[in-house]
Amino acid sequence: METVARSQYNRISAQKARLVANEIRGYELPDAIDVLKAMPQKAAKIILKTLYSAGANAKYVNPDVLENDLFIKKIVVDVGPTLKRYHARARGRGSRIRKRTSSVLIVLSDEN
Repeated sequence: METVARSQYNRISAQKARLVANEIRGYELPDAIDVLKAMPQKAAKIILKTLYSAGANAKYVNPDVLENDLFIKKIVVDVGPTLKRYHARARGRGSRIRKRTSSVLIVLSDEN
């Protein structure tokens, strides 16, 4: 059985979030939660919320499933839409500020 959780429009660049996602790929659910709680990065908190949601989705679909049986089968961090802003510069010019967003997809499975 596979369950999916997705969070979109996270205000962090995908490049930064992928560094955290690569650390927990393939881990069992309780181990991944422990690792993310110990990480100081902003992306760890975002991915942790998505991971909790995936676990809750698994419990909703199959109430008999144990948390220890679930593992992260797939975790993907994609680029989301970029917010474009301008910052005033010297001599009446402006420079572009790109506020990047990302989306996280987590697939949990209990099958080997």
